[in-house]
Amino acid sequence: MATLQQLADLVGGQIQGDAALEINRVFPIDLAGDGDITFIANPKYLTKLKDSRASAIIVAPGVDAPEHNLLICANPYLAFAKILTCLQVPDLPVQGVMPGAMVAESATIAESATIHPGCVIGENVVIGAGTTLFANVVVYDNVSIGENCLLHAGSIVREGSVLGQRVILQPAAVIGSDGFGFAPDGSSYYKIPQVGIVVLEDDVEIGSCSCIDRAALGETRIRRGTKIDNLVQIGHNAEIGEDTVMAAQAGVSGSTKIGGHCTFGGQSAVAGHLTIGDNVTIGGRGGATGNVKPNQVLSGLPLMPHKQWLKASMSMAKLPEMRKDLQQLKKRLEDLEAQLKED
Repeated sequence: MATLQQLADLVGGQIQGDAALEINRVFPIDLAGDGDITFIANPKYLTKLKDSRASAIIVAPGVDAPEHNLLICANPYLAFAKILTCLQVPDLPVQGVMPGAMVAESATIAESATIHPGCVIGENVVIGAGTTLFANVVVYDNVSIGENCLLHAGSIVREGSVLGQRVILQPAAVIGSDGFGFAPDGSSYYKIPQVGIVVLEDDVEIGSCSCIDRAALGETRIRRGTKIDNLVQIGHNAEIGEDTVMAAQAGVSGSTKIGGHCTFGGQSAVAGHLTIGDNVTIGGRGGATGNVKPNQVLSGLPLMPHKQWLKASMSMAKLPEMRKDLQQLKKRLEDLEAQLKED
């Protein structure tokens, strides 16, 4: 519970209404009631204001609703996220190494870390203060995990990997799986040992069932603040820049370098050994087969400017009709040419 004033201080907002009002939780605008705060980030939902029973509403500057208690801030969506964290995300208890966890004697575990039952911690592992490993996490030898990390159930961190501060691994994420490297040997293939590592810098989050392959040599690196959704594949020796986001089922092939603050839609893909510039957005199912210059919004395969792709997509449904018309025009042209020859 917090007062509206405390929440305003948290997000740097201003209050219109009762600053002493006590708020218990964040709830959807059409379901919120007494003690709830809700938010409007998209102007198209402003029509819901008059019917909302929420005790307070987070809005952008310029919203006029004197009948409601308002928390006014420049970025309502960000304010919503911070207030939701404050009110409804509990602090994890410090429980140390719990019974049922298997920890190598050479591992160094901070006193304020928590290791749940079923975890396996290998030789020479270092785990920082405030970090929590939930049930059945497996950490191979020589891994370093920083402070205040969350490794959810069933995630795996393979040998030599380095995790920075506040890294989050969602359930069943795999960090440091072997890169897909094989040398042709006649009609068969010889496995190339993958002896590099993976580095996840501070504030990186990896979604459920996503795989970050270890480098063949050197490192695969995910830079600070990058957020990767579920079921994403990052190939060996790839480098992903700071504050990049990747939606589910995206894939990055090996040895590709992606810049900072890029956005990848669901099922988008990047071929290997490419360079993608900063501030690039690739729409869902888009595919990069060549280098991409910075500061572009692209879609499709092959990639094209997003607006151009929208126009092309609108034409797709008309292709059968256009094909029929073209065939008719071709036949008419042939008939005219034949008639001209006869004349």
